[in-house]
Amino acid sequence: MALLKGTTMQFTSEQRLDDAVLEREFTLGEIPGILWTPGSASASAPPPLVLLSPPPLGLRKTYPRLVARARQSAADGFATATIELPGSGDRPRLPAAEQARADLRRAMEAGEPVSDEIIDALILPLVDKAVPEWQAALDALLSLPEIGGPIGYSGGVISIGTRLAVVEPRISAAVLFAGSFVPRATFEEARQVAIPLHVLLQWDDEGNDRQTALDLFDAFGSKEKTLHANMGGHTGVPQFAGDAAAQFFTRHLK
Repeated sequence: MALLKGTTMQFTSEQRLDDAVLEREFTLGEIPGILWTPGSASASAPPPLVLLSPPPLGLRKTYPRLVARARQSAADGFATATIELPGSGDRPRLPAAEQARADLRRAMEAGEPVSDEIIDALILPLVDKAVPEWQAALDALLSLPEIGGPIGYSGGVISIGTRLAVVEPRISAAVLFAGSFVPRATFEEARQVAIPLHVLLQWDDEGNDRQTALDLFDAFGSKEKTLHANMGGHTGVPQFAGDAAAQFFTRHLK
């Protein structure tokens, strides 16, 4: 992934959502993204940055959720940024992942267990491609004078967050969302994670294995890790759970 090194970030649009948040869309090579910064440019010091990783549904589809989190983060004094995941939105499809997704649907419709092979084919190529892209985005974002540190990571496919927590020393703390399929290899990586973690789990998440989420939490090597579990399905995360995640970042990034 050395090709990503030095990739230029270009801003393509700008709008002020209100007096508190400036939203700018950008491209990083072929990768679309959005940067939200709080307040005015005259702030006394560049704010910490939270990387908002979307689910693999496309930025346009998940924009309402992302911008709500960005507004909350701006109110807490953080800049936030997101990028389109490989194979999502208008980016080229990943043929192997598309085949794995079809195999996954077939297994679930037939009431069969989802095999490790399907999970590996669905998740691992995405992790391998997305993590270097996040690192390139971080390089570009930290070159901007209006962005400071430290850096947090929030959301997305939990295997991406786990890999980033291991390989990216600039990330100081992470909020991870249990609820995506987890390859066996991710458990080995989880044991190497050392940064503070706050993990959100929806207890009745449809189609995902609760025990796997609990086992992964147990595997994380972090000395400080919190599991915040709530009743409800995948999209039913209560507001107070988001508030607790925001307080976690305030503790660790300020």
